[in-house]
Amino acid sequence: MNPFSTLPRKASVTIVTFGVLMLALPAVNDLLSKTLRPVPAKPVEAVVPRPVTPPPNLVIPPGSLDAFFAAIRKSEANSPGAVTRVLHYGDSPTTADSITADVRRLFQARFGDAGHGFVLIAKPWAWYGHAGVTLEGSGWKIEPASQDRAADGFHGLGGVSFRGGVGATSTVTLSTAHQRVTVYYVAQPEGGSFAVQAGETLLGEVHTEAPEKEPAFAEYELPEGTKELRLRVTAGRARLFGYRFDKARAGVQYSSLGVNGGQIQMMLRYFSEAQWTAALRHENPDLFILNYGTNESVYPEYIGKQYPEDLRKVIQRIQKALPHASILVMAPMDRGVMEGGAIVTPAVLPQIVGIQRRIAAETGCAFFDTWTAMGGAGTMGRWYHEQPRLVSADFMHPLPQGAAKVGTLFEEALVKAYEGSRP
Repeated sequence: MNPFSTLPRKASVTIVTFGVLMLALPAVNDLLSKTLRPVPAKPVEAVVPRPVTPPPNLVIPPGSLDAFFAAIRKSEANSPGAVTRVLHYGDSPTTADSITADVRRLFQARFGDAGHGFVLIAKPWAWYGHAGVTLEGSGWKIEPASQDRAADGFHGLGGVSFRGGVGATSTVTLSTAHQRVTVYYVAQPEGGSFAVQAGETLLGEVHTEAPEKEPAFAEYELPEGTKELRLRVTAGRARLFGYRFDKARAGVQYSSLGVNGGQIQMMLRYFSEAQWTAALRHENPDLFILNYGTNESVYPEYIGKQYPEDLRKVIQRIQKALPHASILVMAPMDRGVMEGGAIVTPAVLPQIVGIQRRIAAETGCAFFDTWTAMGGAGTMGRWYHEQPRLVSADFMHPLPQGAAKVGTLFEEALVKAYEGSRP
């Protein structure tokens, strides 16, 4: 029997609780410059970029992060409209913005805050949330791609579909004012209508009826100082995915796209390729981060046989959809299991990390070895016994200070590589 036929029941990894994210660690600030002086009566040497010397645990095949570095350089220079967009796909920690919140904060403090990015219509899981965002919703039939999935594979950008009739509502409260919002929805035959409101201002009503089913987007400028947005279904039944919130300035926008129980094969089997491609191209990210592996580690036999090819196929699908974007495979964190009274790392986990490193190299993608960077084998055992504790009692999900450690390691590695890429 194929173990994945019952995947939603066996592989979903749940988070018992996530505390308030405690974020505090400055970003690296070490800018290097080089000046070449012309020599009289001799040709002037051209200034060429230095080869990138990656920091430990970050592997950068030639050219693999060029798109990301070029975008960051423009954001850092505060060029008009220079938004560096990052999409970070991950599993259960990412659903609570764990790790991603820290990376977002550090990047935006250094390169500018271009807005929160993507957030779902409502909470598919009780712990779902993003730093700086309060989300409330009611009246929705919720279909995550990893669990009660939509039969047609339409799961939007964030991996979750929401269907609602008249009276279904969604309210987003932001900690800082944003200037623009994009609503992601499905245009379809017999589609209903929904209204979007900022404060007391009606931004518009969208009629989703269309001859054919396809992903669609409604964009609105927000009144000055807007921190709250409300959406409600006003007629028929409407199907939506989420929002993207933008600020009118240069900087970084880091979207946390977590699906509880998420795995590589979820993208391959349960994401409509055409719909997902349309969503990705609408975002047009400069950096795509693929951060799975923990849930796959429950299936050692699968890892040794089918996993490498599944990973390769997903990367190829992303490359086809986003031929100009940088792609980075981010290894999973350590995972602990009890053996003989000790918390140890299962043997399959370093095997997954090795496969990810190899497939990333073969497909020309960057690779960050999270597992090694955080300490390698036995890390979750050590984290569990530290004071304060850094991982929950499942030896898998980091607590806020543990998440901050991982986020800082990742952000520092990318910044160091970026600075090393300067001419």
